Amino acid sequence: MITKIRPDKQKSRSLKIMAEITLERLENTDREKYPTNTLTDYYDVIHKLMDALSMVNGIKIKGEGAHQELIDYVAKQYNFDEQTRQFLQRMRNYRNRISYEGFMVHKNYITSNQEKIKKIIKKLFDELD
Repeated sequence: MITKIRPDKQKSRSLKIMAEITLERLENTDREKYPTNTLTDYYDVIHKLMDALSMVNGIKIKGEGAHQELIDYVAKQYNFDEQTRQFLQRMRNYRNRISYEGFMVHKNYITSNQEKIKKIIKKLFDELD
């Protein structure tokens, strides 16, 4: 459910800093050795950045399906193409399966999608700056 709130720049900055810290830790991790954790961390960074963007805009999304709705909101507001929106939804789905079913990601997923993920993260950071 999308609700209007007062824009919260301080919370947005805090979420951005947390995303930067997670990325820094990820850079010191063998991403191919730990692909499942890598996907979880990348998704966490992307989610924090999307949440930061919504906070700046005075939008809070909560409740059932909040992550899915947040992806759709950010994709629309910041002109992500449909392929990117769908890719983010698949990442969300994988992250959920990891958390709730013990799903394991193969290292090929990380190696073949890492550049795309980094481009998405860069775009989100750029929108926050």
